[in-house]
Amino acid sequence: MVTIKDIAKLANVSHTTVSRALNDSPLIKPGTKKKIQAIAAQLNYIPNFNAKSLVMQKSYTIGLFFTSISNGTSPSFFADTVKGVNSVISGNYNLFVRGIDDYHDFSSIHQKRFDGIILMSQSEVDNAFIYHVLNQKIPIVVINREVNDQSIINILSNDREGSCHAVKYLIEKGHKDIAVIEGIKGFKSSLERREGYLKALIDEQIPICNEYIVNGNYDMESGYKAMEKLLALENPPTAVFCSNDDMAVGAINAAFAKGLNVPKDISVIGFDDIQVARYTNPSLTTVKKPIEKISRHGAEKILEAIENQDMKGEKIFIETELVIRKSVSEKK
Repeated sequence: MVTIKDIAKLANVSHTTVSRALNDSPLIKPGTKKKIQAIAAQLNYIPNFNAKSLVMQKSYTIGLFFTSISNGTSPSFFADTVKGVNSVISGNYNLFVRGIDDYHDFSSIHQKRFDGIILMSQSEVDNAFIYHVLNQKIPIVVINREVNDQSIINILSNDREGSCHAVKYLIEKGHKDIAVIEGIKGFKSSLERREGYLKALIDEQIPICNEYIVNGNYDMESGYKAMEKLLALENPPTAVFCSNDDMAVGAINAAFAKGLNVPKDISVIGFDDIQVARYTNPSLTTVKKPIEKISRHGAEKILEAIENQDMKGEKIFIETELVIRKSVSEKK
């Protein structure tokens, strides 16, 4: 195996000069740097990242943490997040993916293990994790949930506005008996989407019916059961806003099981715009939450923060968009 010492011998320089040249140090003259890099390329030199990490005091690992992977994170949400981050981080970094609820304590999360952390935050219970990371002086970017600490880089979409837009679209179509299937209790996204639903009804002066507010768990099964509950009411709704697309898929299937047609008998709208939404029958009208875009942006920001430890906090909003397909019809 070719080593730095081999390159140093051929270039007639010290191994320290080779190391600096290969790390693109400004301390090395451009001509010398080019010569050393050319020799390394000819010899097919492969860096020893374990040795390099000791010298550079870097782990070459970025942590991607979720509030929970097993509870409340749908497969599509998880996949879009990982895909977005992975498309940005360079081949020099390993990606470590974990749920915060897997940890009894955070003692294993420290600077020697992580160069930076991206947190896909879904609940305020993450705050203890955030402040542990800050105390360890590890660069962190929080995506998906708004945090009040102005020193943190925070990237999110406006779920409340997106939900309000979706429900107002149902109202424009003539619906007044509109139900909501909520997400996991305690998740910020659940609260924001509920608030958007309520705001739309209040703005349009439509009475709020508590029977129409039912719990879900962000999975298809809970959407199915919640829709069964709504259809069993004496006065069932004519439209249902689901707090994510997985629950909307479950809700549509529950309606079909009762012999109803979507959207002829009942309209359904979702949130997230997962890949399968365009292939459901009927195709799902939904609010596009650009998870992959948010995650990509988070990865770009963590790489910047690793290079520049003095980066200031900022809050970045990425807009949602109502995607109209075929699961909503006019109320007759």
